[in-house]
Amino acid sequence: MPRVAVILPAAGQSSRFGGPQKKPFVTLDGRAVWQRAAELFWTRPDVVRTLVVVSPDDRDEFLSRFAGVVAFANAEVVTGGAERFESVANALARVPEDADLVAVHDAVRPLTPAPLIDAVFAAAAEHGAAMLAVPVADTLKRVDPDTNRITGTVPRAGLWQAQTPQVFRRDWLVAAYAKRSEYGSAITDDAQLVEAAGHAVVVVPGSPANFKVTTRDDLLLAEAVVKQRAAVPARPKVRFGDDAEW
Repeated sequence: MPRVAVILPAAGQSSRFGGPQKKPFVTLDGRAVWQRAAELFWTRPDVVRTLVVVSPDDRDEFLSRFAGVVAFANAEVVTGGAERFESVANALARVPEDADLVAVHDAVRPLTPAPLIDAVFAAAAEHGAAMLAVPVADTLKRVDPDTNRITGTVPRAGLWQAQTPQVFRRDWLVAAYAKRSEYGSAITDDAQLVEAAGHAVVVVPGSPANFKVTTRDDLLLAEAVVKQRAAVPARPKVRFGDDAEW
């Protein structure tokens, strides 16, 4: 079984979310969004380290609110940087060398189904790099930013919307980050960075339920999903009579 370290970046500014709290720290049906995202991983036997990355401005408040949760989960809090790549780099430096894979997962993506995590971990173990994504279903329009007028329609054939976890061999990701400055500012996620370093990344089909909590409407939708999942009764265990009968 590959040993996996999980990095949860939660150091963003949450500019589109609004309100007094940043989106990773708001409550989602009784627990913080970041905690629900972290819980997807920290009970897995293949996860050997969970690292939560927070902004320097948020670190004291985060520890004041969540120190007990962090200690219970044996997680580690890492101070982030000014940009997401700096935050991931800071956490990557804390990943133990005996970890085989590193998974980077948005701390505001709290609803990832467990079978998808199983699948993307297995794909990364086989191929070296894998990520969740979903085919683009809606028509895409290119729009002039100054006038808001449509300037073209983008063919969606072959286009996929990236999700997380994005999972990589630890040595590949470490080497890619060591040369990140050479690849320019056009790099937007870890998968693209690993691709720039010369490695292929395979896609594992994700789920529309694996969305990011970016706006208040997203939070309302996530609340509905969590409540719906909790309301679904567990399947009863099928019994075939007493063991003595078999």
